[in-house]
Amino acid sequence: MSHAPAKATAAGNTAADDARIGFFERYLTIWVLLCIAAGTLLGHVLPGSFEALGNMQIAQVNLPVAVLIWLMIIPMLLKIDFGALGGVRRQWKGIGVTLFVNWAVKPFSMALLGWIFIRHVFAGYLPADQLDSYIAGLILLAAAPCTAMVFVWSNLCRGEANFTLSQVALNDAIMVVAFAPIVALLLGISSITVPWNTLLLSVLLYIVVPVAISVLLRRRMLSHGGEARLQSLLQRLGPISLGALLATLVLLFGFQGRQILAQPAVIAMLAVPILIQVYFNAGLAYALNRRFRVPHCVAGPSALIGASNFFELAVATAVGLFGVHSGAALATVVGVLIEVPVMLSVVRIVNRSKRWYEAAQA
Repeated sequence: MSHAPAKATAAGNTAADDARIGFFERYLTIWVLLCIAAGTLLGHVLPGSFEALGNMQIAQVNLPVAVLIWLMIIPMLLKIDFGALGGVRRQWKGIGVTLFVNWAVKPFSMALLGWIFIRHVFAGYLPADQLDSYIAGLILLAAAPCTAMVFVWSNLCRGEANFTLSQVALNDAIMVVAFAPIVALLLGISSITVPWNTLLLSVLLYIVVPVAISVLLRRRMLSHGGEARLQSLLQRLGPISLGALLATLVLLFGFQGRQILAQPAVIAMLAVPILIQVYFNAGLAYALNRRFRVPHCVAGPSALIGASNFFELAVATAVGLFGVHSGAALATVVGVLIEVPVMLSVVRIVNRSKRWYEAAQA
């Protein structure tokens, strides 16, 4: 999803903060639910059409989904200024905490939660042939930190804008080299076969190529019109990015319509480990920043970046690795469903605990 970052302000209450999110972003969960309903219904009524769309693939890459993912990812990457990497030293403690949570804690904690809930607690209620796939989807969801929406969350908790930009740029750079090895390691630990060629192809298609395109396009916009032209382009691409997200949801739930109607509780069970990992990682990052006496304006976005997921990448990789009908694809889509309301609740916790947080620095 694309949303232009705004400057943080020192004033405003929670209601005013919520109003800063665009209309479609604010009610994203509603649109997601509508797309889930529409996709599930269409998949049940028109199974032949969705089967034809599911078979449109080259080298295990589903072409309709790939096009939609690019339309989602490139607009959000356009907002990232990789030149901001030079500023990571200014708030090195906050950067260090976020990197630790994003890359050393979150993927591994999600793998553990998947093992606990999918293989044990809920195993008797889930399709036995999809257990590995569900866990794989959860791992993919946690292995890539969020990009575009982080600017919104940071703005709502009055975060330090330069820190957020530097952290996101650094995470994206790390993702190019670290995403595939971490995913492969955790899938291997979970006894899930790793199709390395497909995994590397996913990294190339959904990280390397979009990053390269966005960097070149961003430079072109800035050199032929400056910041104003770039922001104008982002505003025009925003609805396209969101529309592509919603269309992807219709497709994915259309592919799995019959399975969902047969097992409606699956979505609720998949949401449990996702919810736990979001609050756990946000709380861990927030507590570590407080322990290291990091300013609240840095600790807030650090906690939010540590907890949120780059679900667009996760969806694309799950489809590429396991197919459009897989439990992995469904698990990553559940992440989309709960992202906005859960992250807004984390924003409220961060804002309301500011006095408690700063009491340790008095």
